[in-house]
Amino acid sequence: MIVVKNLTKYYGEYPAVREVSFQVDKGQVVGVLGPNGAGKSTTMRILAGFLTATSGTAKIDGKDVFWDPIGARRRIGYMPENCPIYADMRVDEYLWFRGGLKGLGRSERRTRIGYVLERCWLTDVKRQIIGTLSKGYRQRVGLADALIADPPVLILDEPTAGLDPTQIRETRKLMRELGKQHTMLLSTHILSEVEATCDSVIVIYQGQVVEDGSLAAVRQRNKNKSLEDIFVKLTNSEGI
Repeated sequence: MIVVKNLTKYYGEYPAVREVSFQVDKGQVVGVLGPNGAGKSTTMRILAGFLTATSGTAKIDGKDVFWDPIGARRRIGYMPENCPIYADMRVDEYLWFRGGLKGLGRSERRTRIGYVLERCWLTDVKRQIIGTLSKGYRQRVGLADALIADPPVLILDEPTAGLDPTQIRETRKLMRELGKQHTMLLSTHILSEVEATCDSVIVIYQGQVVEDGSLAAVRQRNKNKSLEDIFVKLTNSEGI
């Protein structure tokens, strides 16, 4: 469903991503781990079509991200770490607007908006101006936006950032449920989030993939250590 080969991105002479390769099969929920500045968000933005790569290839559901960007984007629901949503629109107005941009007809939009409002716990604030919402609620609006066109692939960058503990728990539950219907790539630096929601893990450090596989396989290769110990070892970190 997602195939990445030798993906490289330079900013000037600085290599943010270096020869990154991995594959995500249909129906998998994969966590992308790494310390801040490791290259996680850059990789996600390239896959979502927000950045171009210096070299390498990437395909989403068979569509080349670089040669068929529109086709690839139609198969993706992308939630960036800081959602660029229109603060002066009401929640339901924004979702109606976004559904139209994604090619949904009026009837389908109404159905999907009702669905995502309920799934993302936004029904009670659907007529509220987005700019008056807390960061947690704005994150929910961003997740609703990613889901509205029912894409086969979800790319979520730090989806629980800014949420309180109860919201984090509910969001993780939602992601587990969504993983039954969508292939999901989840970027985070929170290890418990990966353990709670993901089947497999990719660890990126200094722009390179240093570990890739199912959680069970990764633990087995690392003498059944905890994910925290594995992360610290692979990234030479003293803390998470």
